[in-house]
Amino acid sequence: MADGIVGPPDALVAPRFSGPATFARLPRLDEVPEAPLVVLGVPFDAGTSYRPGARFGPHAIRAGSRLLRPYNPELDLPAFELVQLADAGDVAANPFSIEAALATIEAGAGDLGAAGRRIVTLGGDHTVALPLLRALSRRTGPLALVHFDAHLDTWNTYFDAPYTHGTPFRRAFEEGLLTPDANVHVGTRGPLYARSDLDDDAAMGFDIIRARDLETLGIDGVAEHIRARVADRPVYISIDIDVLDPAFAPGTGTPEAGGLTSRELLGILDRLGDLAIEGADVVEVSPAYDHAEVTAIAAAHVAYHLLTLMASRIARATHG
Repeated sequence: MADGIVGPPDALVAPRFSGPATFARLPRLDEVPEAPLVVLGVPFDAGTSYRPGARFGPHAIRAGSRLLRPYNPELDLPAFELVQLADAGDVAANPFSIEAALATIEAGAGDLGAAGRRIVTLGGDHTVALPLLRALSRRTGPLALVHFDAHLDTWNTYFDAPYTHGTPFRRAFEEGLLTPDANVHVGTRGPLYARSDLDDDAAMGFDIIRARDLETLGIDGVAEHIRARVADRPVYISIDIDVLDPAFAPGTGTPEAGGLTSRELLGILDRLGDLAIEGADVVEVSPAYDHAEVTAIAAAHVAYHLLTLMASRIARATHG
């Protein structure tokens, strides 16, 4: 590895089904002197409204990531040689108290980010995005949000609960964590409770690229729309795996027909390399509903592409 970077074991020496159970068999954070970019697991699903099980998502995504190789041909980059990457393990989130879990997640992400580390988080249900944004915005200020999801996640409450996987971005908006009029949902579809769901979302300044808009905009058009919306602002990318059609991600809590393909999602992400990505998450993998690791493998590849994009930007900023 270049510049003393510690990477995964050589898969031609130690087969990919062996070795450490970290993401892509990367070293643990405590095994390297420093790492500017880390993977963090948040095994929490107490905010789920339908199918539970996303607490097992980080483990499943890490298992699916064993298939990954070190060179990313789509981005023409050696993903694990750009900067030191590491797996920071899991946050021990309280499974019985949402408020306590949010505080623990925020503190854990804050501690990791205190030295300027960027984090790609493996969820967990989408509730975890709120404490992650709280922690990150203390360093960056308000963030632009690029939100890939079948759902808006800007509802007010569910059964009078203010913190659920359907409410994180309304709370983030209310708390001033997001940059006004720089936020976009991508891939939304499916039934809503009422027309007012869309009206409320628009009042918060969100833009929407529906899953069906891929038919006319295409991958390039969607990526260009996102880049124009975000511009040069610091950005957080949040990816609910249910943005993919159930054919590509059956193992999730609230599946909706008519979603993106894996190729479309990865293609859009690969065109966002010029954005100032400060943090990201991949959430809502519920392995009990998966089969043949289809969803976990898709999520692992999504996280891999996010890590490559973020590592490349960090390397450019460090080395010019």
